[in-house]
Amino acid sequence: MRANGVGKGRIVYAIVGRADWIRGYYAIVDVKPETLGDLAALEATTVKRLAAGPCCLQLRAKGADGAATYAAALRMRDLCQAAGVPFCVNDRLDVALAVGADVVHLGQDDLPLAEARRVRALAKAERMLIGFSTHNRAQALAAAEGGADYLGFGPVFSTASKANADPTVGLSALAEVCRVVTVPVVAIGGIGLESVSAVARAGAAAAAVIAAMDGAADPTAAGREIARAFARL
Repeated sequence: MRANGVGKGRIVYAIVGRADWIRGYYAIVDVKPETLGDLAALEATTVKRLAAGPCCLQLRAKGADGAATYAAALRMRDLCQAAGVPFCVNDRLDVALAVGADVVHLGQDDLPLAEARRVRALAKAERMLIGFSTHNRAQALAAAEGGADYLGFGPVFSTASKANADPTVGLSALAEVCRVVTVPVVAIGGIGLESVSAVARAGAAAAAVIAAMDGAADPTAAGREIARAFARL
């Protein structure tokens, strides 16, 4: 399924494979619960990330309550639709369904993949993709075989963006997972401009970058550079 912006507030998909459009820079707006209510700041950050032309933009608000996450997701969904970029909600299947997100991304401690797929079917929302975080070969194979539309895999390098992060997997493990699964793999964890080319060469379809973007003097230029690393292959 490839996303193309057609007119304001509308995303049109062409069926070429469920998640074939996941390629390049996968943007994540990581927001702390105490700042999630500042919608003006959230909008400004979202607009900067969208200016880089990511393949997808995800709202990540660990620990935030449902009401605040829903309000933020509504605003970000509208901005993503206007830009023609698929919108993803992290962890919260209920919020993703409520706002009509294009994607929900779940982790190992979230709703099991089989149950998430069942709920998606009950909600008649099969067009919404389900991404699933994995941290080793066994998890990646299980998620791919279990019907995940794409995988998150990492942390590839050491990261400070996630509390209690899983052990670093490295580029060799990333390359092996990319070889053994047939769905796109989004690499995450400690990826910066200096390492994204190696991540792309390992076979990842995209790179999710948080800290390097938050610390960049020009996040838009940084996002475009990440996308170029994949386009060069």
